[in-house]
Amino acid sequence: MALPPKVTPRAFTRLAEINAASGEGKALRVAVEGGGCSGFLYDIRLDDPAPDDLVLEADGQKVLVDPVSLPFLQNAVIDFSEELIGARFVIDNPNATSSCGCGTSFSL
Repeated sequence: MALPPKVTPRAFTRLAEINAASGEGKALRVAVEGGGCSGFLYDIRLDDPAPDDLVLEADGQKVLVDPVSLPFLQNAVIDFSEELIGARFVIDNPNATSSCGCGTSFSL
């Protein structure tokens, strides 16, 4: 059975911090596009909802996934990571068979 992606509380908290600092109420869009060094590339950005988006919501914050990207993100976990090299939203995608070193490109 195909399950939609999950969003961690840490990712929703960071999105709330970003929206509070900017004064806007944007959603986090997670999309998959062709390209990157491994075949597919994650596109993670602030955006407004589209009518056909899957909306994952908690504490007034929204994460959006378009219908084309949804099959590539089944059972994935959207998280926020803070490390010495930087902080970013990350995707733990069980569908990916390999990924590049930067973590934004993957193959199936």
